[in-house]
Amino acid sequence: MANSDAAAGRTVRIHSFESMGTYDGPGLRLVVFVQGCNFRCAYCANPDTLDCAGGRDVAIDEIVRMAVSERPFFGRRGGVTFSGGEPTLQAEALLPLFERLKEEGIHICLDTNGSVMNDAVRRLLALTDIVLLDVKEIDDTRHRDLTGRTNAATLAFADWLEENGREFWLRYVLVPGVTSMREDLCALCERFKGFRMLSRVEILPYHTLGRHKYDHLGMTYRLDGVMENTPEEVEAAAAVFRSCFDCVRVN
Repeated sequence: MANSDAAAGRTVRIHSFESMGTYDGPGLRLVVFVQGCNFRCAYCANPDTLDCAGGRDVAIDEIVRMAVSERPFFGRRGGVTFSGGEPTLQAEALLPLFERLKEEGIHICLDTNGSVMNDAVRRLLALTDIVLLDVKEIDDTRHRDLTGRTNAATLAFADWLEENGREFWLRYVLVPGVTSMREDLCALCERFKGFRMLSRVEILPYHTLGRHKYDHLGMTYRLDGVMENTPEEVEAAAAVFRSCFDCVRVN
């Protein structure tokens, strides 16, 4: 096919792959961790994906072969999820890959911080079945402290998804004393209540599974001393979200 021919020989900068993932979209999924990110989240579990010069170039054909070989395990709900890093930084490179996957009838999720919007990203979103939108913090000052960036682009991205009829899940990492304040949870509810295209709100409890990578990379982990959530803290946040949404899940 024309799109297949055009994609021949093209590559995407990739950090790693995870087969049979169950946390990044519906069903069983091949998770593609794209290299490079423009945020510097204090709790990032994959600091080795941040450097845009890291990772390796992987041919689109190779990724398509991986997806097709795993397709029998996807069932009716599974597919491929692009995470990172921040996939939209490589939107142009990902476009022919997304086109190939759609030719194969494979479901696509895009996990993004929503900070990039341009023509290539809009074309990518047209090929995406579900967007997993990571809203780091609703308060912009705290968002800047947490990520090094404003949240204005992320909120505008969410508005675009709503206005253009693109289904999305909202994902929120619950960090004790950092993103867990009740007033911020309520403000987030107020901002997103009534969104028709929001089909799931996911709470991701804070963890330190990637903490060891910081020492290896010579990086400072800014949340040393922050404890993981208690069950009571997670349930309290879930109760706030459930007061506005009927699609809340704890991941």
